[in-house]
Amino acid sequence: MEENKKTVLIEDLTANPAPLGLLGFGLTMVLLNIHNAGFFPINSMILAMGIAYGGIAQIMACAMEYKKGNTFGTVAFGSYGLFWWSFVLLLILPKMNLAAAPDKLALASYLFMWGLFTLVMFIGTLKLSRGLQVVFLSLAVLFFLLALGDITGNSTITIIAGYEGIFTG
Repeated sequence: MEENKKTVLIEDLTANPAPLGLLGFGLTMVLLNIHNAGFFPINSMILAMGIAYGGIAQIMACAMEYKKGNTFGTVAFGSYGLFWWSFVLLLILPKMNLAAAPDKLALASYLFMWGLFTLVMFIGTLKLSRGLQVVFLSLAVLFFLLALGDITGNSTITIIAGYEGIFTG
């Protein structure tokens, strides 16, 4: 008896999550670093962007990248989306009297660890586009500058980091 074989092609019609994730990252990064550069104090606009566009949008992009099987995009968007949530919590939990604010060493350590993570992610971009390489390398530099500014208490370093962060975003 002859078997009938059919090949079924399934086309992925889901949207490309990279624009959502990169814009969520970039716009939030620019706003935070306009603050770091000294243009205005941190305020609810930056915190809201960190939760919504920096956090939620990147986590949505993470889930979409996961569905597409893109490990790098999943790790990048998921990690930086959760970075934004953790950063906002570091700022608001002390204001709500739910936890003590991190001291300079603790905050510098937090930023330094994100710098190391980002450096590893940069290595992952070496076979990808130059644009992604620039984003991840400049982001690693930003985290290291912010950590240095916090640990030394040198506001000039933080202001320089702010301008570098505007470039990164």
